[in-house]
Amino acid sequence: MPFGSILPRDALMRAIRAFFCERGFVEVETPIRLKTPCMELYIDAEPSGDHYLRTSPEIFHKQLLAAGHERIFELGKCFRRGELGPLHHPEYTMLEWYQANADYMDVLEETRALIASVWPDAPKEWSIMSVSETFLKFAGWDPVGHYDEDRFDIDLVEKVECALKQKGGAVVLKDYPVEAAALSRRKPEQPQVAERWELYIDGIELANAYSELTDCAEQRRRFEECAVRRREMGKADYGIDEAFMRALDQMPNAGGVALGVDRLLMLMTGNSSLDPLLPFR
Repeated sequence: MPFGSILPRDALMRAIRAFFCERGFVEVETPIRLKTPCMELYIDAEPSGDHYLRTSPEIFHKQLLAAGHERIFELGKCFRRGELGPLHHPEYTMLEWYQANADYMDVLEETRALIASVWPDAPKEWSIMSVSETFLKFAGWDPVGHYDEDRFDIDLVEKVECALKQKGGAVVLKDYPVEAAALSRRKPEQPQVAERWELYIDGIELANAYSELTDCAEQRRRFEECAVRRREMGKADYGIDEAFMRALDQMPNAGGVALGVDRLLMLMTGNSSLDPLLPFR
């Protein structure tokens, strides 16, 4: 059984922690087992007795923001049921961080600084492209204002991500259709757009960020619509975490990022699959 990834992983984890500590962030630990997972359409939580394993620490982090903690990060295991492949594993290491009084573009600059700090050979130039211009260029249509979920998902994988892989380097796709907003807020001057970006390096999706939604009524509506869709698809309806909903009304404006540590390590070590990095897989 290969264990060659142990030392590079240790070095990366130490470097990540040093970066955030130097910037005044507080490292937190939040529950891995929870009664009510954060509901997203295509992300399924792994059952654990009468609870579930977390797919993200997001609902707890936002409660910490509401309680007055302004700069927090967590490195820890997350789980997604049924995700297995060269770039996916049902158990993975997530880095997630939040900054109060910030938005998605503020945390983009922080992400660039983080990547440069922990990975000296990372791409130096970053392209920033809107979803509209990217889809018009590579797929021939604009999903903002003309959203078609199936077409969007297929074209993202088969046309956009393939083009980004050929392009290489670091590319940020920003300003998603509001229908793909998840837990991000609408852009005030363009309500059909969500303040969300995703980072790709050499065509590999690495990080996802939002200006966080703090409108409790809007979030509840999104969760309820998602629950209906999940039931129609034969998926579990997890319900709504009311402690999380109460926290939204107390939350400051914030930007948050989720970054896949295993994928970052894969890119840093020149691998094309997670397999060599997960010796107990």
